[in-house]
Amino acid sequence: MLVLLKPLGVWGVGLLALIDASSIAIPIDPIVAVYVWNHRSHFLFYCLSAALGSALGSLVPYFVGRAGGELFLLKRINRERFEKLRDRFERQEFLAIMIPAMMPPGTPIKLFEFSAGVFEMKPLWYTSAVFSGRFLRFTIVALLTLKYGPDIVHIAMAAFTKHLAIILELLGLLLLAVLIVVLRKKWARRRNMAASNGAVISDDEETLP
Repeated sequence: MLVLLKPLGVWGVGLLALIDASSIAIPIDPIVAVYVWNHRSHFLFYCLSAALGSALGSLVPYFVGRAGGELFLLKRINRERFEKLRDRFERQEFLAIMIPAMMPPGTPIKLFEFSAGVFEMKPLWYTSAVFSGRFLRFTIVALLTLKYGPDIVHIAMAAFTKHLAIILELLGLLLLAVLIVVLRKKWARRRNMAASNGAVISDDEETLP
């Protein structure tokens, strides 16, 4: 595939990323690094192409989850837990997809993509989340490559694999912090609305004969 798609340049990177996201695992980060190193002035185009290919390819596990994923999950967990998972996902669905999409290979991204289909996340919102996460990831890869050379990608991936447990714990803490901030804003908004409604009712009572 590399030999066939290499002459396509930017579009070849996009096709490889699409294949990697949809079916066959391909070491897409080192490939992007090599292309960026050989064509440094066009590094942003390679990042955009790879991110777009990944976003389109990720629609495969998404639609698989949407087609029959609910039955698959209900065979393994009860309905009450399923509904709790759905509610939790819907509260932070964009970040729940974008953040894993940013992570290097080894992260179970297809599980998140499958779940997005099961919980019926809107396709445009879903692909936007995947594209955003992947674009940030490939941009970081490109900038590291431009500064340190393409070998830095292999070193970074090895370090990530070695410390995967710690990284996932930090990721969990980050998601928890985001959830707390979102919930606090919602509670503050509800308190303000309740206070406003109470003030309106008091004014109405005062005007009554």
